[in-house]
Amino acid sequence: MSEISLDARGLICPLPVLRAKKMLNGVPPGGELTVLATDPSSVSDFQAFCRQPGLELVEWAEDAEGVFRYRIRKTG
Repeated sequence: MSEISLDARGLICPLPVLRAKKMLNGVPPGGELTVLATDPSSVSDFQAFCRQPGLELVEWAEDAEGVFRYRIRKTG
């Protein structure tokens, strides 16, 4: 399984999702992208983004410093 990371901390909507979309183009099916972001609106952005066919939001969490971590799997 392929896993890559994107550091989108400090970027505001819609940049984290746009950069994730671009990086996912190079991820094979079954691969994962981990995204770090600090924009609180990224939670709803990534939930909506991962509703499209071929993507799964495996998990997301916020740490004590306010950094959100999203794990996205490319399913198709």
